[in-house]
Amino acid sequence: MMKHAILAGALAVAAAAPAAAEVVATGEDSFVTQDTARVAASPRQTWMALIKPGDWWNDSHTWSADASNMSLVPSAGGCFCEKIPGEGDIPLDGSAQHALVVQAVPDKALRMRGELGPLQAVPATGVLTVTLSEIDGGTRIDWEYHVGSVTGFDIDVIAGAVDGVMTQQLRGLRDHLGALDEEDEEQDAEDAPEDEDEPAEED
Repeated sequence: MMKHAILAGALAVAAAAPAAAEVVATGEDSFVTQDTARVAASPRQTWMALIKPGDWWNDSHTWSADASNMSLVPSAGGCFCEKIPGEGDIPLDGSAQHALVVQAVPDKALRMRGELGPLQAVPATGVLTVTLSEIDGGTRIDWEYHVGSVTGFDIDVIAGAVDGVMTQQLRGLRDHLGALDEEDEEQDAEDAPEDEDEPAEED
């Protein structure tokens, strides 16, 4: 039941996401989603922001409903993790692992293995690769999430949902740093849905 509730929220995000994102490949139990953003920041500035997801990740895609509880250790074996604050008279904090770093090259690339969102509830595998390239006036961010061994979901449905969520996070990073192209911001404004109250979801 939980994974289907999460998927429903992810689908809502996918429907509202800008058309720039794309599911570039699908298989019987796999898919690849890609997106790109251009920011008015140097590769070093972009890297420093990238490794602080608590500053730009969407609150509605966390376990704790607060992205400030997220942390990322940018070295091989480092954890992209989240603290889940405890409740009650004697609170005991919980935690969640979103992904593990397998490659970190400052100012250039970050690769992590992890199953985000509803994929955490099934025996899937995921590899998120974020590549930074210096361009005139700033940095290009290429974001690719390759997922395999997916079970329990229609592959086209889950691919579209995850693609939408990934796009939302990249847009958060882009907006945190400042978009290099004004037309990107204008396109997002045109695509943005009316404000709605939605329940918190992880990743």
